[in-house]
Amino acid sequence: MDDIIKNLPKRAKDKHKENKMFFGKLKKKPPKQLDYIMQELHEAEFERTDCLKCANCCKTTGPLFTSKDIDRISKFFKMKQQHFIDTYLRLDEDNDYVLQSVPCTFLGADNYCSIYEVRPKACREFPHTDRKKFQQISNLTLKNVAICPAAFNIVEAMKENIKI
Repeated sequence: MDDIIKNLPKRAKDKHKENKMFFGKLKKKPPKQLDYIMQELHEAEFERTDCLKCANCCKTTGPLFTSKDIDRISKFFKMKQQHFIDTYLRLDEDNDYVLQSVPCTFLGADNYCSIYEVRPKACREFPHTDRKKFQQISNLTLKNVAICPAAFNIVEAMKENIKI
């Protein structure tokens, strides 16, 4: 897995132009069954992929924390929301709450998340490859293929399965 993660940014960069063209076409004319196709590709990939062997998303990026996330997680820690924010979060350039640093504070050495049951929505949905109206998040997907081996494989499978 280490070699896959190490080589992923280069592989994603090599495919970036091709992927960008594919997503441009997909946005203009999404297939009627796109959501169904994406769900199938997503499920098939995650039958083969064990996130606990990777955790690259938790090691290299941080999620956005919504107000609901902050409320839920601060209750989990039995902390006041402002204390949770002051301890773990910062405002980014878009005025969104994000982690103060990466790797994620809540990621253990064994790649387990210490707040898994109450983790942020962005973490629960990552890499967003099973999202409805998938074609609307192509820019996010282009970034995620450089972070997540499963997202990379799903995009490659998309190009094989969806002829535009």
